Amino acid sequence: MIHLERTTVMNMENAIRGARNPHNSWARMDSMYDEEGNFILGENDRELGNKLAKSGTDHRKFIRQIFISVDITAPLYWWKEFDTYKVGTVANSTSTMHKIHSKEFRMEDFSCDQMTEDTRGFMEQVLSYLEKVRLRYVNTKNKQDWYDLIQLLPSSYNQLRTVTMNYENASNIYYARKNHKLAEWHLFCRWIETLPYAEDFILVKD
Repeated sequence: MIHLERTTVMNMENAIRGARNPHNSWARMDSMYDEEGNFILGENDRELGNKLAKSGTDHRKFIRQIFISVDITAPLYWWKEFDTYKVGTVANSTSTMHKIHSKEFRMEDFSCDQMTEDTRGFMEQVLSYLEKVRLRYVNTKNKQDWYDLIQLLPSSYNQLRTVTMNYENASNIYYARKNHKLAEWHLFCRWIETLPYAEDFILVKD
């Protein structure tokens, strides 16, 4: 399971203007804002950006200045792989260290969508035990109970992180993960495809 929400794309106007700096071609800028304040690329700017994006990392520096912010809820096993992409990305997460005991354990807190019926039944037993330990820790603050919670917590536990990255990061992730065996990566790549002008600036390697 993965859920992406509150997506914001920022700084595209400045990035496009910067892309024109090498040739002092600012007079050819034809992008504008619509009545709702959305930045709309003009054909001149789109053509230039697409040409630079296709020319490789040395020439498409401008897409590193197009920033994305998004809230992602995903299981710990997915976050472990996402953490490979640390250069140019920043994430603030909810804390398992400080808040794991603060609410009841429920099945909806975990990614169980691919589990067989038997495994799901066993998972319910694990959560029942975790809940007993959680309640004990809430009452006693015994650190050993806290360690039991942290070390037994399944990697399917869903964690929320607010992530920032840029279009270069998105492109690298897309081509590295679009054929991955985890369903979460397929959904993440479908989200990348929906970003403004992704087809022109991100999905340019095929």
